[in-house]
Amino acid sequence: MEREQALAAVREQLTDHRYQHTLGVMGTAIELAGKYGADVAKAELAAIFHDYAKFRPKEEMKQIIIEQNMNRDLLVHNEELWHAPVGAYLIEQEAGIRDQEVLDAVRFHTSGKAGMTLLEKVIYVADYIEPGRIFPGADEARAAAGRDLDEAMKLALRNTITFLLKKNQAVYPLTIEAYNDLVLKNGRN
Repeated sequence: MEREQALAAVREQLTDHRYQHTLGVMGTAIELAGKYGADVAKAELAAIFHDYAKFRPKEEMKQIIIEQNMNRDLLVHNEELWHAPVGAYLIEQEAGIRDQEVLDAVRFHTSGKAGMTLLEKVIYVADYIEPGRIFPGADEARAAAGRDLDEAMKLALRNTITFLLKKNQAVYPLTIEAYNDLVLKNGRN
């Protein structure tokens, strides 16, 4: 699928603000993919579609999670997680995206997981650090992304986990597993 066609499909699904975010993620993903050796075309496509389901009705997303036998743990965790796996399903069904690497990069861009591929890391980090993101820790993760993608991943995951803990919210198990996997593989520093 060509960039303009993909952007047009996504544009219909998003608010103006979220579309601008998507453009920022796209540019950041292309940059990170080039820097770290990921497939740039796949990074661009995954970045464009990463928030495809963001504004779908919660009830529709819940039904898709149930009907498609997705991890039911999603339903007891924050609804903000839902749009990623539901989005992967919908872009396959509605946009005809069949590339499993692209689908998985969309699927895990909110939660992460142990054993993430390079493309999955690129999309996760690009979503976290795109230029429109202004929150504590974003600049630190941006700087880390310029040096080491895994370091940026650890910072983003740690910040997300800390944010949820401070709000007394449950942390999705895949997020903990992603963090632990990176720490155990790459050392604690």
